[in-house]
Amino acid sequence: MGRGKIAIRRIENQTSRQVTFSKRRAGLLKKTHELSVLCDVQIGLIIFSSTGKMCEYCTEPWRAAAGKHR
Repeated sequence: MGRGKIAIRRIENQTSRQVTFSKRRAGLLKKTHELSVLCDVQIGLIIFSSTGKMCEYCTEPWRAAAGKHR
């Protein structure tokens, strides 16, 4: 059996929202890394939390290219 569908809307409980954000952020970072390795692509990903904290992932060639354009 598959997982049930959830309604995509803002989570009102702040603790639950933070836990969900942390889990989904980790999953997104993992998928980003897998995509870059499997498909040999350059990827840059920037995530800002609701508190303004930044999380980033980028492949090495992309990191060098991004540094040139800053």
